[in-house]
Amino acid sequence: MSSHELHMPSREEVVAGLDRPLPKWLRTTALVLAATGLIVFIVGLFLNPDRVWRALLVNWLYFTSVSSAGVMFVAVQRITTARWSRPVVRFLEGYVAFLPVAFILLLLMLFVGEHHIFWWSNTTPTIREKAVYLNPAFYYPRVIGISLLIYILSVWFIYLSVRLDVGILPEAGAAWARRIRERMRRGFRDERRELHSTHSLQGYIAVFLAFAFGFGWIVLSWDMSMSLDPHFQSTMYGWWFFMSAWVGALASWSVIVMAWRRFLGRYDLIEDRHFHDLGKLVFAFTAFWGYLTFGQYLVIWYGNMGEETHWMRLRLIAGWRIPTLVGLVLMFGFPFFGLLSRAAKVFLPTMLLFSMGTVVGLWIHRYIEVYPSIYGVVPHALIGIWEIGVTAGLLGIWGLCYLAFMDAFPRMRVLLMTSPFRDEVQVPVDPQTMEPLPAHE
Repeated sequence: MSSHELHMPSREEVVAGLDRPLPKWLRTTALVLAATGLIVFIVGLFLNPDRVWRALLVNWLYFTSVSSAGVMFVAVQRITTARWSRPVVRFLEGYVAFLPVAFILLLLMLFVGEHHIFWWSNTTPTIREKAVYLNPAFYYPRVIGISLLIYILSVWFIYLSVRLDVGILPEAGAAWARRIRERMRRGFRDERRELHSTHSLQGYIAVFLAFAFGFGWIVLSWDMSMSLDPHFQSTMYGWWFFMSAWVGALASWSVIVMAWRRFLGRYDLIEDRHFHDLGKLVFAFTAFWGYLTFGQYLVIWYGNMGEETHWMRLRLIAGWRIPTLVGLVLMFGFPFFGLLSRAAKVFLPTMLLFSMGTVVGLWIHRYIEVYPSIYGVVPHALIGIWEIGVTAGLLGIWGLCYLAFMDAFPRMRVLLMTSPFRDEVQVPVDPQTMEPLPAHE
């Protein structure tokens, strides 16, 4: 073999060690966090129901939007037929496991906690247009329908992705998911045909998911976040909302990839170039988020209209000023200037530092979206046991969902990394005849 030839690992080499059992302390920690959050929430229902329900909304917006954005980025990899991410993208696909839980939490907020969260559930809006838009007969079907559409498409897409690897690998994984894996293997045909038929179907789902994600989260941001202020509206709010989730998904993914590489010891498959690519993505979309943030602020400042400027002003005065500025530094200033160089992207301590800045900054961002609109001017930001406890609980639940997914299914896209037909998907074929499709199709 000449020195410039690349070694392509065999399927056996890729699979080796991937099913290493996860440390028990991880699941125990997630379980303790989830239990603590549940206890705090239940106690809060009796002592301070308003705070715990509002804290739940903040964390629902945070964890659900990031999880949905993570799946959407996986779909983008299919739309662009990307190859660079194949060794690491399964670590992002695990985000889908939280979405069914998110839907249950959404129903609880809408039908149990609505009077503690949404002002318009207690009084009819005086603005005629908002009275129509926030009417329960229109509001509830809209929010539930959009959420359900995003979740179904997301789960379907990831199911197909995982099925390819389950179908070619020996039985392994968590016992509770054995029947799910058996169901995935039913009807699994030869590797080449399954690769192309799945890739083709995922192409359709990915495009529909892109529309559902973009339009759906714009509407959900209006309904679940912007509507908390009875007089504020911004046409850029939805873009600002889902792009912050997009950046949060990329940053958290970067952190998780670092953890998985170290845990699995697969430095041969997860290389520095992957962190360079992840760093470039985090940097680029951080810049775009900053552009949207400043663009929204500039138009509101320049227009100087009271129904718009009050929203920005409230977050820059009294008790909300410090968390707003801290969130802005963590979401933009820290990662933008920190990730300018290549060295900061491939040196993992700095990459970890700046990525974690975005992950924490996004939580503050969601908090600042919700709390000032509800509480108005306050001398001190309202962050206490209720917010901390509920946040810990949602983090624990998200962790349990993610760990369950990664325990139940193959941890890498083994088929697309090792199949002799893996590069054929760059040129679409008819999954029945296996002949290349004409360019116009």
